[in-house]
Amino acid sequence: MAPVCTDCHGIHSIQMHNDPNAPVSARNLAQSTCARCHEGVRLTREFGVAGNRVSSYLDSYHGLASEGGSAMVANCASCHGVHNILPSNDPRSTIYRGNLGKTCGQCHPGVTQKFTETKVHIGGTASQDAGSIATRWVRWIYLPLIILVIGAMFVHNVILWVAKTIRLRRQQGAQQLRMSRLQRGQHLVLLISFIVLVLTGFALRFPNSLLATALGGGSEFWRALLHRIAGVALIGAAFFHVLYLLSTREGRKLFHDLLPTWKDFSDPIKNILYYLGLRKEKPAFGRFSYAEKAEYWALVWGTALMALTGVMLWARVLVGNLLARWWIDLATSVHFYEAILATLAIVVWHFYQVIFDPDVYPMNNAWLDGKMPEDLYRKEHALEEKPAEKETEEEE
Repeated sequence: MAPVCTDCHGIHSIQMHNDPNAPVSARNLAQSTCARCHEGVRLTREFGVAGNRVSSYLDSYHGLASEGGSAMVANCASCHGVHNILPSNDPRSTIYRGNLGKTCGQCHPGVTQKFTETKVHIGGTASQDAGSIATRWVRWIYLPLIILVIGAMFVHNVILWVAKTIRLRRQQGAQQLRMSRLQRGQHLVLLISFIVLVLTGFALRFPNSLLATALGGGSEFWRALLHRIAGVALIGAAFFHVLYLLSTREGRKLFHDLLPTWKDFSDPIKNILYYLGLRKEKPAFGRFSYAEKAEYWALVWGTALMALTGVMLWARVLVGNLLARWWIDLATSVHFYEAILATLAIVVWHFYQVIFDPDVYPMNNAWLDGKMPEDLYRKEHALEEKPAEKETEEEE
């Protein structure tokens, strides 16, 4: 079990220790080299060597600073040596009790014996030293405290936000129908499936992120299952929407009103000039402005592309047997970058339209009850010839 040269330095790709890409460089030493033996349980079971040495180092200031790119912070070799690594009970060891003052003093001049008595690798459920016990108690106290305090703050603010929004809504007077029940239902399915797809998709792409940890960490089965269920829901909603557009009068009118016109290409420039103070009149819009039309057709394109590439990745064996293998790689790349584009478009474009626009803040509630203030509706959609206010299905 004793390590040999190649265990640390590699075989045919041996590099100098000051090469950032070398496995024995300060940046890679802990995770790439030492962890192979000292992080698992094999040495613990066979020789009684303590495990979790690397994870406890990475949780310390030294480890965090090292991962952050610091070339000055202490790493494994700084304390344990390089080719002279010996057990802590060997008087020749750099981590022998009597030698710790010299070892620690390399980075911390003026250390005393009391300073060196503090255990470095603290943590772990089995560790019974004072530092480990103290940190466990802190963790057990603070985790419930954080959940309780922040949870109470969140509930408090949600109650106030909902109450104030409802009160403001009632003070706005007459309301104009904007979305029917059927349209709101489709939007809700789209909203939920999109959020689940984004969260579960990026959790796969960034497995070490807080998002991945919150979604179960290493439980890949459940993440994948949720992602595919949401994908099926999104595809199903897309097919339903096409059927809705073709088979209902409401859907056909919606499609007609969403078709781009030549006016939609000049309206963005006129609108920007108006808000910059360079144009006296604001352009008038019909049932849907250029911004809403652009978002709708971007959604159509994005949904089709994500559905196609998602199905290809789900059925990668079938696709790989029918097409060249690089098609799978192409689908993976398109799926990832289209997901980034779609997510940022929702945050930057859609959230502004329905939340952060001062005219609708704190939120355009049309997706909830289908209505918006009549005065705002007439202001934003002055060219609409026949508003949907007479639809009997929404009369309450």
